[in-house]
Amino acid sequence: MNSCHWPVLDRILTLETQWLTLIGEHLQDDRGTVLEYWRVEKADSVVILPIQRGHLVLPVPTYRPGVGKPTLDFPGGRCPANQLPKQAVAGILKRELALPETAASVAPLNQEGWAINSAFSNQRLYGFVAEIQPNVEIPAARVAGTYRADLEGLHALLKVLHCLQCRLVLREWQVQQKGE
Repeated sequence: MNSCHWPVLDRILTLETQWLTLIGEHLQDDRGTVLEYWRVEKADSVVILPIQRGHLVLPVPTYRPGVGKPTLDFPGGRCPANQLPKQAVAGILKRELALPETAASVAPLNQEGWAINSAFSNQRLYGFVAEIQPNVEIPAARVAGTYRADLEGLHALLKVLHCLQCRLVLREWQVQQKGE
């Protein structure tokens, strides 16, 4: 494994918005080649698997500009700069499923964030499981569907779940359930 650091020779551009920072740089690789390289810095992401009474609960689809249509996803979002990923979970569950802060017990799937496209972005993904108390009512208008949290339910869900981050969190949960 080559752990050589590629020095930044100069910065071509820095464009900052409320959503991301785009950076263009000239880097020199370990063979002396100068490369023009572009990267995006974004806030970390949080994806939550809400489970209630043995079923995964998915909120109503949200419009995704990147694919030009609403998509079925697990609750998730960006982690504000002043919060740890676990602290962002309650706000996301309230926004997407109208759950009060005390409605679920939350457990992380990963302590260190998974790199999302590490060649292009500094963004990390944190996955959580939220066990929703059985007596908590989730407003029907906020729920697109539920899937049994068993092998058959997961197979059915994977047929309609297109978000790679959501699929990764679901698969990681599945692996941890099996104790692999």
